[in-house]
Amino acid sequence: MGRITDTVKVLLIINVIFYIGSLTLGDTAFELFALWFPKNEVFQFWQLITHMFMHGSTGHIFFNMFALFMFGSHLESSIGQKKFLFIYFFSGLGAAGFQILFTYFQFSPGYQAYLEAGLTPDEITGFIKEAIARNQFRIDPNIPEEVTAKMIRSYFTPMVGASGAIFGVLAAFAVLYPNLPLYIIFIPIPIKAKYLIGGYFLIDLYSGITGQALLGPSNVAHWAHIGGAVIGFITMWYWKKNSFNQHRWD
Repeated sequence: MGRITDTVKVLLIINVIFYIGSLTLGDTAFELFALWFPKNEVFQFWQLITHMFMHGSTGHIFFNMFALFMFGSHLESSIGQKKFLFIYFFSGLGAAGFQILFTYFQFSPGYQAYLEAGLTPDEITGFIKEAIARNQFRIDPNIPEEVTAKMIRSYFTPMVGASGAIFGVLAAFAVLYPNLPLYIIFIPIPIKAKYLIGGYFLIDLYSGITGQALLGPSNVAHWAHIGGAVIGFITMWYWKKNSFNQHRWD
């Protein structure tokens, strides 16, 4: 895809530094820099940015950085540093927003059910913390177990990774170069960017709606991917339609 640009190089370095730091600091790093559900007491506003540089495993950071390396420099060379950074971080924020909204819909039914059962907000928080500490929870006969389980998972499961920002980059790339042929490893058949990236988006959308992971582990934040892709697509589509010479991108 050509020479790596300075901006992409800096993003790669920062992500690697954060990953090495997280291996050193362990849970402390995730408590400070992962994105927690806002009702969790460890949530901080800066996590909306720092979670983009945190990764849970070597495989996680490798695939994100590989995608950034393959598509980021090409996109930045086409639209410039400022627009590239805008898409990258705005998509990451959009991913966070989508995921928090999804988590809220998972958390809220249980929270409301326990409020209606007579518990105060502090008592509900205590109940959740006890369940996390003991890795089990008391079952209320009037509240479905799955509703309680979703509430607890939403409270203590953080979001990490550059995937939302990367999906924004991929979506923007597909808008600029929809007919550019791309290759998948082990499949020697070129696939147009709009079909390959669009197909990956649809798989994530299916997984987000159904909860069934077709690609990757089951704990993938599919709504973060969707949010990042939507923001990247809309932003690039608007710029392409209103700011650029449309024939330049054919």
